[in-house]
Amino acid sequence: MKKTLIPVSALWILAALTARATDDMVIADFEGTTYGDWTVAGEAFGPGPAQGTLPNQMSVDGFLGKGLVNSYFHGDRTTGTLTSPEFVIKRKFISFLIGGGGWPGQTCMNLLVDGRSARTATGPNTQPGGSEHLDWSQWDVSEFAGQKAVIQIVDDATGGWGHINVDQIVQTDRKLPAAISNATRELKVEQRYLNLPVKNGAPKRWLSLLVNGRTERDFEIELAEGEPDWWAFLDLAPFKGKTVVLQGDTRRAGATALPAIEQADAIKGAENLYREPLRPQFHFSPRRGWNNDPNGLVFYKGEYHLFFQHNPYGWNWGNMHWGHAVSPDLVHWEELGDAIHPDGLGTIFSGSAVVDTANTAGFARGRERAIVCIYTAAGGTSRQSQGVPFSQCIAYSTDRGRTWTKYAKNPVLSHIIGGNRDPKVIWYAPESKWVMALFLDGNTYALFDSPDLKSWRRLSDVVIPGAGECPEFFEIPVHGQKAETRWVFYGGNALYLIGRFDGQTFKPESGPLPLNLGNCFYASQTFNNIPAADGRRILIPWGQVSMPGMPFNQMMGFPVELTLRATDEGLRLCAYPVREIEKLWARKQAWKNAALKPGENPLAQARGDLFDIELELVPGAAAEVGFHIRGLPVVYDVRKQELACGGRRSTLKLADGRLRLRLLVDRMSVDIFGNDGHCYMPLQFQPAPDHRALDLYAKGGEARITALQIHELNSAWKR
Repeated sequence: MKKTLIPVSALWILAALTARATDDMVIADFEGTTYGDWTVAGEAFGPGPAQGTLPNQMSVDGFLGKGLVNSYFHGDRTTGTLTSPEFVIKRKFISFLIGGGGWPGQTCMNLLVDGRSARTATGPNTQPGGSEHLDWSQWDVSEFAGQKAVIQIVDDATGGWGHINVDQIVQTDRKLPAAISNATRELKVEQRYLNLPVKNGAPKRWLSLLVNGRTERDFEIELAEGEPDWWAFLDLAPFKGKTVVLQGDTRRAGATALPAIEQADAIKGAENLYREPLRPQFHFSPRRGWNNDPNGLVFYKGEYHLFFQHNPYGWNWGNMHWGHAVSPDLVHWEELGDAIHPDGLGTIFSGSAVVDTANTAGFARGRERAIVCIYTAAGGTSRQSQGVPFSQCIAYSTDRGRTWTKYAKNPVLSHIIGGNRDPKVIWYAPESKWVMALFLDGNTYALFDSPDLKSWRRLSDVVIPGAGECPEFFEIPVHGQKAETRWVFYGGNALYLIGRFDGQTFKPESGPLPLNLGNCFYASQTFNNIPAADGRRILIPWGQVSMPGMPFNQMMGFPVELTLRATDEGLRLCAYPVREIEKLWARKQAWKNAALKPGENPLAQARGDLFDIELELVPGAAAEVGFHIRGLPVVYDVRKQELACGGRRSTLKLADGRLRLRLLVDRMSVDIFGNDGHCYMPLQFQPAPDHRALDLYAKGGEARITALQIHELNSAWKR
């Protein structure tokens, strides 16, 4: 059996193989809603081609168009085959994109000639971690010219990487290039930034920055060869005065040189920074690139530190770094730049940060305590870490978070299972030790302890039905009374358990319960090391809001304070915006003890795009009351005692016969809080730029406004 497999790390021959020249013959591109004449057996391949990534799967990329074969349907446990109609071999080669599991005979694509396997190929992955990227491969089939053949895609594996991804199967006379060629540029670092032109959707290219022959930065980027959509930047400050080599692979035919990459002391396009039309004005968003999960929320010496999952070189997910910003007050943020960069152990997935007050790890220098970040090294998600599993690592700073050093003996917790990740670490004072909550697999998490952040011991497991990844674990007083506390444990979607923790085992007493009912909340985290005199439990989520046409994408949710309160249903977490929002208050309008009659709008004169609105209202005879916020309906059904907005609904009982609502209105979102935080509903929406009106209304009868105040808000960004 002959096997010709030339793995290539992206679409670098896109121009050559997808030009659809007359001499190419497409066997299948999987762009339809069904597999057409292909024969499906088993469950693994689903009812038709996948539209990219499937539920609970790592991000899939490298395929063409919208569809591909993806046998991760219902996960790795399913099996099956997908078989093409018979065709005649009329070209020298069959080229295709392939990824997924690397198990010969089990996760593979076979060419059957006379019923026998004449060629076979697999994906690259057999170890935990890995990447769902599809690469070009090719079979030389010239010896079978004129013969009939069948392609069979097989998924007969049920363990890790028990699936196969395939796309764009083409007969062609053009041979794949045997290797990636490189374009290089040497430069003396004399200015702060390397500005990189980005064209969203362009073929990705690997770009490396080498210093003294060592790779210091290595990432994928959609480099523009013509007019860019936006400019990313690489911070050259750590290499000032040195001579560096910039090296880029030439993945597309004809792409033999690096495009116009510019060294400068300013970020190109920064003249419009924080003034962009869709830029959130009091929700944090990065200067450039993609963000997702908040990481490492910690307070130290008057500063709130916000780290975050960051792709500084692309508008979409990828190249995971830890971005970093600081704030004195949770509303005015200064972005410091990326703190932790990918390395040979992987890209930098989520985690947490602590202040090592007792210097248990021994990193402290002088009068400064060490801030220690605990993160997942996501092996297999970069070209430096192929075949490396996920593990947990640490990095530390002894200058208030301005520079960072990775621990020389990383990882501090080796791979356990699957994609184990996202360590949340806290100090457990009763036993003077560190405790880590770690996602393992499925709905399962584990607790570990450590005396020094370097060595970890497994304590017990926690299961949260319906949750996954990004654990959060903390103690919180009941009704603010420190004498009575509970522990809260939740995952990425914030389905939380309430229980008790004895230093070894977390014992749930209620839950899982939803913390929020919005449409743009995920992977939230709370701050460590808040001073005891403050005592708040402050949370920030990832705000899943797309920013089309902008040089940045996504945002953070607005910080909220969590409290644990008794309700008719039992103990419940409540969320309310931090008081620091008042620092942005501008012009105020207020009403008290005013009638709200059908057809009237007391807010008719209000115009703007940024508001903090507080309402207390007695519904009276009204059947419905609510707002229109720049065209977005916020509706309260008095009979049902139900709040609805943006397709989301929440039961919201009147408190002492009154409805209390608070709304924070930004350019791309509205955060709704009902009855002092018993209802928490963060929502994304994009109003028309010229729709700046507000409307407060009643239907079916008269209501009474007991208190209403509207503050227009200033931007939080310094310009």
